Amino acid sequence: MIIMEKSSSGPKATKEAGSKKIQKESSTMESLPREIALDILSRLPITSLIQVKWVCRSWRSLAQDPLLATMHFSRMNDYDPGLVLHCDLPLQNHLYYLHLSSPDIVITRLRVPMISEFAVVGSCNGLLCLWHSLFKDKCYIYNPFTRDFKELPVPEQFPTQTRVTLGFGFHPGTKEYKVVRIVYYRNEDEVSNFQVRRYSLPESEVQVLTLGNGMSTWRSKGRTSYQLLGSHPYQSQVLLNGRLHWLTCRHRHQSRRQLVSFDLADEQFQEVPTPNHGIFGRYFSHLAILRGCLAAITQGFRQLNIWVMKEYGVKESWVKEFSIGAHLPRHLDLNQAPFIYVPECPINWSQARALCFFKNGELLLEYKRRSLVSCDPTSGAFKEISFGGLPESFSTFVHIGSLNFIN
Repeated sequence: MIIMEKSSSGPKATKEAGSKKIQKESSTMESLPREIALDILSRLPITSLIQVKWVCRSWRSLAQDPLLATMHFSRMNDYDPGLVLHCDLPLQNHLYYLHLSSPDIVITRLRVPMISEFAVVGSCNGLLCLWHSLFKDKCYIYNPFTRDFKELPVPEQFPTQTRVTLGFGFHPGTKEYKVVRIVYYRNEDEVSNFQVRRYSLPESEVQVLTLGNGMSTWRSKGRTSYQLLGSHPYQSQVLLNGRLHWLTCRHRHQSRRQLVSFDLADEQFQEVPTPNHGIFGRYFSHLAILRGCLAAITQGFRQLNIWVMKEYGVKESWVKEFSIGAHLPRHLDLNQAPFIYVPECPINWSQARALCFFKNGELLLEYKRRSLVSCDPTSGAFKEISFGGLPESFSTFVHIGSLNFIN
């Protein structure tokens, strides 16, 4: 006679086995020196690292160690960067996170507390600066993975302000995060006189907020003569070497756009030298940071020309490194109207935005706020990046996930 024993592989047994496995792994980690345990955890992707603190108390203590945030962030340069997709829907905006290094591309919805209408000012060290689209005097700092959220003080308002340009960044020398706000406004005479308002440039006020000192207040830095392109809804400012960079608007008395930086240490504007090439300033499209260098993308005839400043601040180091030919993703119609029209944004909608380079040398492009495409600059081959859950329309920001936050 064969006696059959009752199987213990039901849901309860599975749960108990899983619990024992976690306890065993926890005890193993606890037996390791703290430095080694932190080194192991620092190699995890940010999405997995966030879940560590829920395993047990000892792992939670490790996850909250400031050294882990530093170690983890320093390793992120070894991988392809992540992307934050901002979906600007009526009445409700959404954020999504996308990491293309994993074998299976997974898009994750990010929860933004307290606000539903917002624009992304910029990404820096794992932090996002958000601007309230309805109450335009409010800004927020947000870590989408730790969900730390901080509302910034309300700055001085101008009743006749016409637009606001924002920037967010960190200076490695001073170790300070700062938000820069340039307000453009009209004086009362210009507001009442249409002819004067039509042909004159608005007044400006530069305001700076230093974060993390416990007594954060907006400081006035006076006026600027530069008419900078705003950062909503597209990122027209980039951060490099502790300096924020913008393109200037073109006016009827100017033949070319300028490239301007704002040093977060001395809080001064400075014009960045550009090539003498005739079409460089006239056909500026947007800025990017590519392989650690400042890059300016210009629009040619059905192509994107990518200029790179190999040595920062040296005019002669500008090189036209790539020319990306015309391409249209399969699911886009060339004659399709763009999702939103922004007069001050110089991007040609039949072309693309350059975002970043992958480790394999391919360039990531965003087309018409609807499609992500990788391009091999050497062969000119294009490859569309498709996966489920991609929103219908979005703007893309390069974002390195981290545990950082500003106390």
